[in-house]
Amino acid sequence: MTEDIDRHAAKMAKKKAARDKIMATKTDQKGLIIVHTGKGKGKSSAAFGMIFRCIAHDMQCAVVQFIKGGMSTGERDLILGKFADICAFHTMGEGFTWETQDKTRDIEMAQAAWAKAKDLIRDPDNKMVLLDEINIAMRYDYVDVREVVAFLLAEKPPMTHVVLTGRNAKDPMIEAADLVTEMELVKHPFRAGIKAQIGVEF
Repeated sequence: MTEDIDRHAAKMAKKKAARDKIMATKTDQKGLIIVHTGKGKGKSSAAFGMIFRCIAHDMQCAVVQFIKGGMSTGERDLILGKFADICAFHTMGEGFTWETQDKTRDIEMAQAAWAKAKDLIRDPDNKMVLLDEINIAMRYDYVDVREVVAFLLAEKPPMTHVVLTGRNAKDPMIEAADLVTEMELVKHPFRAGIKAQIGVEF
């Protein structure tokens, strides 16, 4: 038993030394372009986790929702009720396109959301800006992905993080991003006839 403990300690010490050597080379800081995409659940949830981290660190941040309409959600109600002074929250969409059934209106709303997003990103006081479901708006070409990429590369302040969520992120957005996570769908209760659950989905 003592031999196993000693062997484990030596192995972990070697691993720590290697890790410390790698970490010593990571000295740069920058505002990241972060993409959460894929068919699995958790894209917006993970992004809001980062927003709440910013709030906890007293970092000014902002959210623009491109698709989701006026439905009450836990994260929006909490931010508007408790943290509106540090996190601006703009719900600009009117629901998914199959609900509105008005492409012209959807495009207008997406363009208005993008205009608001650009204003928020340009403000260097905002340390993180979440563009919730913008990937869907870009998928349907309501917002031009090339314009989004060009803007982020040219006008985003150096230390501002921008998070873009939604399925089907386009290749130019993935290529421009610093961090890309694809949520993989393994199993979902919706397929078993279970509707969205409060506290889990909204």
